[in-house]
Amino acid sequence: MSRSFLGMPAFPRAAAVSTRDPRLRANLAHATHTIRDKRARAVAELDDWAQLRAAGAAVKDRTLRHLDHYLEQLEESVAAAGGHVHWAADADEANRIVTRLVRETGEREVVKVKSMATQEIGLNEALAEAGIRAYETDLAELIVQLGDDLPSHILVPAIHRNRGEIRDIFRREMGKWGRPAPEGLSDSPAELAEAARLHLREKFLTAKVGISGANFMVAETGTLVVVESEGNGRMCLTLPETLISVVGIEKTVPTWQDLEVFLQLLPRSSTAERMNPYTTTWTGTTDGDGPRTFHLVLLDNGRTDTLADAVGRQALRCIRCSACLNVCPVYERAGGHAYGSPYPGPIGAILTPQLRGMAGPLEESLPYASSLCGACYEVCPVAIDIPEVLVHLRERVVEGGPVTRRGARVVLKPAKGHAAERAAMRAAAWAFDHPGVLRGGMRLAARTRRLHPRRLPGPGRAWSDTRALPTVPAESFRDWWQRTRRDAGGSEAGGVK
Repeated sequence: MSRSFLGMPAFPRAAAVSTRDPRLRANLAHATHTIRDKRARAVAELDDWAQLRAAGAAVKDRTLRHLDHYLEQLEESVAAAGGHVHWAADADEANRIVTRLVRETGEREVVKVKSMATQEIGLNEALAEAGIRAYETDLAELIVQLGDDLPSHILVPAIHRNRGEIRDIFRREMGKWGRPAPEGLSDSPAELAEAARLHLREKFLTAKVGISGANFMVAETGTLVVVESEGNGRMCLTLPETLISVVGIEKTVPTWQDLEVFLQLLPRSSTAERMNPYTTTWTGTTDGDGPRTFHLVLLDNGRTDTLADAVGRQALRCIRCSACLNVCPVYERAGGHAYGSPYPGPIGAILTPQLRGMAGPLEESLPYASSLCGACYEVCPVAIDIPEVLVHLRERVVEGGPVTRRGARVVLKPAKGHAAERAAMRAAAWAFDHPGVLRGGMRLAARTRRLHPRRLPGPGRAWSDTRALPTVPAESFRDWWQRTRRDAGGSEAGGVK
């Protein structure tokens, strides 16, 4: 697996490979079932979970409606607390800013807190090109980095690996990055964790620069928040002399009172904990306590374009809990790599095409990477209606239309390969507008149903290879109603005609 999502194939091609990997599917099934069962029990403890969920959605929507105001307030608050704020319109600009800031320190190594935003922009690769080595300190991210791999889950990036594979990676690769794995390392979780702790401790104690993301940013005080379970994040956030945080602009919340809602929603919905073992907050810099220099890089990278979409903008509510991945039947079978993005699963299927735009076959295929079963919406702690956005994006793929790109309105052309689908939908729309035609078509289908094939020919074969064609009934509901009502007394009760 290459350490870049660039050039990944469209979802159907990638999924066709991953679904044939029995070890991957076994790893995913075990992990996702375990996580979602624990989450269900943790959520069930709260009688007001539905109200918390509604409150989280409302706070996010209010913030997004007035995001310009809260971002300006955040900038003023961070600056007043001794921090420095930088604005990055896209990934390239963010990478240039971070690279420059690291170079200005004179250092050539950095330690990192787990961060989806830095994965999104490919920061590690950009730093490597500049001669700067970034060390991941989250246990799962460390496994991915040592294995020259890619993350496959938002919360548990190495979910596709089992203990035996992790042991082999540690034995083979740790020595190339620093302290080698202990002799005779087994696949015991305790031994694996201890090997990672010893390996990383040297990095924590020597690194002068730390890089992080943030789960939330509080506009009223300029406070950033990172929640985690291992303690590595706190080491990165407090020990280095310089801290650089790269955060998407949608992570802003107006007040500490608003933050309270999310500090109840996120732990239970992600790690199934009542609260995270480590909740680290910092506001600018403080003499004699923590980093002496703090930089905040506010990342857009397609977020304001997404905000311009009245339906799609709800994806920006996401708090990266990963609950939608753990209940998704498609993710469970295909795995995270098939999505070709740091954001896999249902949330990735709606977020990646909006952040990147319909840039190619991969982005055009992601809205179809779903069964539309709705399980993702039911577990989302901020009530993102993922199926609604998926259908909305499918319409954009097939029909094209006006969208916002880099702040300007442009007209998107329909994606190639969907001409037959457009023709079928137009024919269906015409038939539904003409009841007589629709009634005649249903009667013809019923009378010829014994001649219907079990599989579709041509391009339709891809659909019927994995599904049974629905059986056409002997008569339509309309005909059945008219026949039974007539038998019951000759009148068509209920006004059906």
